Amino acid sequence: MTKQYGVVLIGCGYIGEEHLADIYYRENVRMVAAVDTDIRRAELLARKYGVPAYGTDYRKYIGLPETDIVIIATYVDSHLSLMRDAVAAGCHVLCEKPVAADLAAGEAFFREAAAAPTAVMIGHILRCNRSYQKIQELVRGGAIGGLKLIRIIQNHHALEWGRYKRLMQDCPPILDCGVHYMDIMRWISGEEIVSVSGRGCRLDPDAPCINYGDVQVQLTGGCLGNYESGWSRNLKACSRREFIGERGYIRLTLKEDRVSDREEGDLLEIYHSDTGSYETLNVKSRYKDMYAQFMQLIERIEGRPGNGFTLEDARLAFMAAREACEVIQTAQSVSR
Repeated sequence: MTKQYGVVLIGCGYIGEEHLADIYYRENVRMVAAVDTDIRRAELLARKYGVPAYGTDYRKYIGLPETDIVIIATYVDSHLSLMRDAVAAGCHVLCEKPVAADLAAGEAFFREAAAAPTAVMIGHILRCNRSYQKIQELVRGGAIGGLKLIRIIQNHHALEWGRYKRLMQDCPPILDCGVHYMDIMRWISGEEIVSVSGRGCRLDPDAPCINYGDVQVQLTGGCLGNYESGWSRNLKACSRREFIGERGYIRLTLKEDRVSDREEGDLLEIYHSDTGSYETLNVKSRYKDMYAQFMQLIERIEGRPGNGFTLEDARLAFMAAREACEVIQTAQSVSR
């Protein structure tokens, strides 16, 4: 018989629903409650996905004997306290990134998570993305020679300005999305980030923080990483992911960005400079495979290694993204 895990979701906004929509019907999941400070959002998700209970006070549910796992999908400033309470109640935790907005809270989170008697995992969803897994396999296998440059652009034309402004009250896009791509650079290259530099600006006068940044990182093997991110009403949406080596490049186009053949999934374009030839691969991949990520937590709970992503990987990505925010704010570089 399949073991079922009782789950409490804290945070019923956009990302909380992404989690719930992909796990609520699974054979090994038993939803316990949906919790949000806005009772209307908690009730809506509970009704929509058949969650038996909902409310505004998570403490009412995390101590129940049927609760095994807490998913934290709230704003950044609450992640540390929620993780502490969930672990104290004996629950395993899947926490959305970033774990904190400031360095002290981030260090406290990772220190306490590492010492926790239960499993604590950070939601680095791209580690479960099949397209990135394939790119990592190709790069590590020498398909384009030694990796020299990684270029990632993730700009949002922020028409839902109120939502983006609230997100930026806690942390800028360079931190919010940057933890993903700092990790991608480390993971795919197999190298460590040794220096961080960058510049940024406030594109919207009412933005709560610098809402555009261009960051450069140097990795131990000589690879350069460039990451550009902004959330603005004045910025054209752009999604670009390129990995350039000594003998060509790999470019990822997500299926929603494809001009044609979206039904084939994501597109990987591989150029071989030694022969001047192109190769294309279609990868059936979900950009946010929440159940695959949930199963990584189950692997840890049950004592299996999973995909190898560790708290230390998450910590190093957080530190690099946090340093990127600092250098943008101070216009100075930080060496590590």
